[in-house]
Amino acid sequence: MKKGIIALSSIALLFVTIELFTFSTKGDKMPYYMIFKDFKISPTINFCGEPVPFQSVDIRERFDREILKNAYWQSETIMYFKRAKRWFPVIEPILKKYGLPEDLKYVAIIESGLVNVVSPAGATGFWQIMERTGKEYGMEIREEVDDRYDVEKSTHAACKYFRSAYRKFKSYTAAAASYNMGMSGLASKMDEQGVNSYYDLLLNQETSRYVFRILSYKEIFNNPKYYGYDPEEIDGYPPYDVYEVKIDSTIPDLMKYALSVNSNYKIVKTLNPWLRERRLSVRNGTTYTLKLPKSGIYQYDELIASSADSIAKLPFLSDTAMIDLSEPHLGKE
Repeated sequence: MKKGIIALSSIALLFVTIELFTFSTKGDKMPYYMIFKDFKISPTINFCGEPVPFQSVDIRERFDREILKNAYWQSETIMYFKRAKRWFPVIEPILKKYGLPEDLKYVAIIESGLVNVVSPAGATGFWQIMERTGKEYGMEIREEVDDRYDVEKSTHAACKYFRSAYRKFKSYTAAAASYNMGMSGLASKMDEQGVNSYYDLLLNQETSRYVFRILSYKEIFNNPKYYGYDPEEIDGYPPYDVYEVKIDSTIPDLMKYALSVNSNYKIVKTLNPWLRERRLSVRNGTTYTLKLPKSGIYQYDELIASSADSIAKLPFLSDTAMIDLSEPHLGKE
């Protein structure tokens, strides 16, 4: 096994050497996959309008590390461009609703890469929210339902946090850093060290790098071609084309329900990742909103039942189930 790896490495090295020699003797330009460059740091880079003190050698080097690492981590960065096309249009209006700067959307990239993931500590979703924190912000978290997997609801929770943190620190930079280590943790470090700026603090490595990682992706997304990315050449993932139905009674079998609306279990769970089990128990007075695919998505020609009556007659829905299939619409207002 080891000999095989050495042999492959030798072949790769030989190929690169031949390419370099060929281009150096012909006088042609280097092939694009062999061109590597350093990046000049713009003094105008800011976070949420707050300047970054690049006059400090330490600050410049910390940003330099992240911009080089992420600009040249092409596979991940391209995936973020792809996912951002789908999810930033969901996140941005919610930030605006709370009066928060748009730069905060890049926190979701750093936290999760814009996918619903679970950390070893149990932080969940795009915004990596712990169960206790989620419940404090009014999220429903139980065996069958977990709002942390709902991008819109979890973004609302994150926005509530950012507003509270900004009121405490009077700085979005500090608010973002506190998202990583907690408000009390950051405040304690400020008190200990006698400073009130994130950039003046000596912190653990993760939080020390945290804001600079956010800044690096803001910079790459705002100036993609300078960093070697052409958004026009990246096939981003379009937003899901959905309509919504209101559910006010228990659905004992989501698989059967999905088929009844001309979809399938996989798609229903993909569009509604907050559904954590095969059933949805609905308490009296509670209503849930399900997203279902409109005609044409996932190569389906017919995605809506022919009439509301055909759904209402299903045994797992009450006669008063709040389902409106007459006028599908996009997203939430």
